[in-house]
Amino acid sequence: MSQETGKYLITGGIILLILGIIIYFFHNQFRWFGNLPGDIKFKSENFSFYFPIVTMIIISIALTLLVNIIKRIF
Repeated sequence: MSQETGKYLITGGIILLILGIIIYFFHNQFRWFGNLPGDIKFKSENFSFYFPIVTMIIISIALTLLVNIIKRIF
């Protein structure tokens, strides 16, 4: 492994730590996340199915924008 790989791993770890702290302390503000209109929910007596498609699309768009911004800066 090179030093470059180590820098990426440390940066990723710091980002995960910050996200974990935000979620831990502000989890009440994120209740809407995962319950957006368009997320598919099906419940019956013996079966439940949940597919958060709109939530996944929003996460995908946000991560794509973030990666593109980071690529342009560096």
